[in-house]
Amino acid sequence: MKILILGGTVFLGRHLVESALTGGHEVTLFNRGRQRPELFPQVEKLRGSREGDLVALRGRRWDAVIDTSGYLPRVVEASAKFLSEAVEQYTFISSISIYAKYFPGMDESAETSSLTEEQTKEADSIAAGDHTSAANYGALYGPLKAACEKAAENAMPGRVLNIRSGLLVGPYDYSDRFTYWVHRVAEGGEVLAPGRPERPLQFVDVRDLADWIVRMIAAKHTGVFNANGPDYPLTMRDLLEESKRLSNSDAHFTWLTDEFLIESGGTPWTEIPLWVPEQWGSLKHVTFQRALDAGLTFRPLAETVSDTLAWDSTRSSHTLRAGLTHEREQQFLDMWRQQKVE
Repeated sequence: MKILILGGTVFLGRHLVESALTGGHEVTLFNRGRQRPELFPQVEKLRGSREGDLVALRGRRWDAVIDTSGYLPRVVEASAKFLSEAVEQYTFISSISIYAKYFPGMDESAETSSLTEEQTKEADSIAAGDHTSAANYGALYGPLKAACEKAAENAMPGRVLNIRSGLLVGPYDYSDRFTYWVHRVAEGGEVLAPGRPERPLQFVDVRDLADWIVRMIAAKHTGVFNANGPDYPLTMRDLLEESKRLSNSDAHFTWLTDEFLIESGGTPWTEIPLWVPEQWGSLKHVTFQRALDAGLTFRPLAETVSDTLAWDSTRSSHTLRAGLTHEREQQFLDMWRQQKVE
């Protein structure tokens, strides 16, 4: 099978290339060549920009295209229209963040968010380099992905596979949300642990998702699939204890309540990764039974943790993009102990 990947050198895209090559497929990358251009020397690389420079794709044919980098609906629509005669199927990497509301048991039929005209203009301004509104990008992310799904489907009706991914973790994760915990626990000592130890977690190893997507494309699947994981109960305690065991760390965990962290100014998800106060409602735990029925499988947590730890150890001078600084963590711990004394 001949696969065109829009992107292909960052995190999921990188793993998609590796999975496709392992499966014996022929891969072509289309990107600007700005991020890790040295990767995959054996793969054909076409240069261009999705913002109006698609010339390198003209006159070519592939069996399928995977869009790993689509954020603006107009850009996704332009790519899909340009490729509509060149590919049989268009796979768009979306997100479970697209839903308008979250409730127990929700599936792919739940209502998705919509963009206002003002939000669309704001997103275009950010993409054009106007960073005055960049702080709002997180709020725009879900609605933008929802609009991108519709744009792809409008351009190639009945030929689109929309993958609504949950939190992706594993080697080469540039967000460092999962890596922070693996890294911090390996350092040892007293570790701030957020919320309730038995608080449930959901995420999917990026390699499991990549392997499954390639299989889905080979089987010519279309439609919408929530893709999250794992398919067994997983808690914050499980993650921390497994990280401790695999790193042979002397870490010990001090569990700070949601209420305390909120009152003390803790910032969920970024400053304190994988933590969202349970009283805020759903943690976006959506149903992904359709993906399970279609063959999505999961490797053991131990493999994800150990491989992430091994990759992280190669980044000796890297500053984590997410997580508490040691000073901030100690500040929270000191305030927690002071509160207990009072």
